[in-house]
Amino acid sequence: MRTGAALLLSLLLAIPAHAEGRNLQLAEFVAGAVRPVMEQHGIPGMQVGLIAGGQTHTFEFGTASRKAGRPVTPDTLFESGSISKTFTVTLAAYAEITGRMSLSATVGTYIPELRDSPIGQVPLVDLATHTAGGFPLQIPEGVDLDAYFRSWTPAYKLGTMRTYANPSIGLLGLVTARALNGEYQELVEKHVFVPLGLKHTFLDVPKSEAGNYARGYTQTDAPVRLSAGLLAMETYGVRTTAGDLLRFIAANMGLRQPADDLDRAIMRTHTGYYRVGAMTQDLIWEQYADPVNLEDVIAMSLPRQALEPAPVHLMKPPEAPRPDVFINKTGSTRGFGAYVAFRPDKGLGVVLLANKFYPNEARVKLAWQLLEHLGR
Repeated sequence: MRTGAALLLSLLLAIPAHAEGRNLQLAEFVAGAVRPVMEQHGIPGMQVGLIAGGQTHTFEFGTASRKAGRPVTPDTLFESGSISKTFTVTLAAYAEITGRMSLSATVGTYIPELRDSPIGQVPLVDLATHTAGGFPLQIPEGVDLDAYFRSWTPAYKLGTMRTYANPSIGLLGLVTARALNGEYQELVEKHVFVPLGLKHTFLDVPKSEAGNYARGYTQTDAPVRLSAGLLAMETYGVRTTAGDLLRFIAANMGLRQPADDLDRAIMRTHTGYYRVGAMTQDLIWEQYADPVNLEDVIAMSLPRQALEPAPVHLMKPPEAPRPDVFINKTGSTRGFGAYVAFRPDKGLGVVLLANKFYPNEARVKLAWQLLEHLGR
């Protein structure tokens, strides 16, 4: 006979999110909040996922492809952009929890060919917190990756400036794969996707799922999909559904029991290392302590935070994971916009997936509106 807690967890983590009961009042509220945002920004389709009161809900709006006229369904795949980075740091933390790697060790510890170069001296934790010394946002086109990292020189003293960057997180993925003695894609699928039951989350969309893959649209409404570049899998390559991301968020909220090494790794990613204004930089995740101010969250989501270096304050010792915080992450590709946010102490979470890029500020405001309603 299952206990009440066990039954609740089975409902949360075993039953598909779209099959759970949908309160008509909640559905009407979500539609009333989402549709104006879609109209304002010309978004063809969206999935919205919510966690509240031990239940998950998903809602679908609009079309997955304008040309084909396919509606968005619970199985529609969206590009998640930089939310992919949260899976990379989860795998890195798993490698540490299981004794295969230390985030306090340097790049050169695991990639000996980089040991005598500046990047070889960088601790892995600084790759995971955007504080490695100044990488560009994107890896330059046409470069040889090995030569690029060997020739890199820091623009700032280690741990003094936050420069949001794909190269550093991508390198963390390479280091983690080396430490775990495998290929990144196989490792993240084996140690993260499969244990969490993410059956609709892919780095390579299989032919069997091609019909579920939404068409993305640029700001000028040109149809587009992800064009994978160097280190895309580690930095922006995950395609997924709101239902699967809810499972990931549920694990990040500590709702999987009994906890195992993966759960401990997930909690490890919520450790705070640097303060950047009102925001605490965790391992990729961005965290705010109570009382959380909407304007602070919006300010840290603006494009300049990804484009301009910002001074950081080192937290000594690092702040241990705590439940009374607001944690979030944005993600974008040319044709998609994504956002996840959650409050572990309140048992609240939200996932927004859209097949058009739209401003981060609008995503944060919509998520905030939904979370406030859920918290009443």
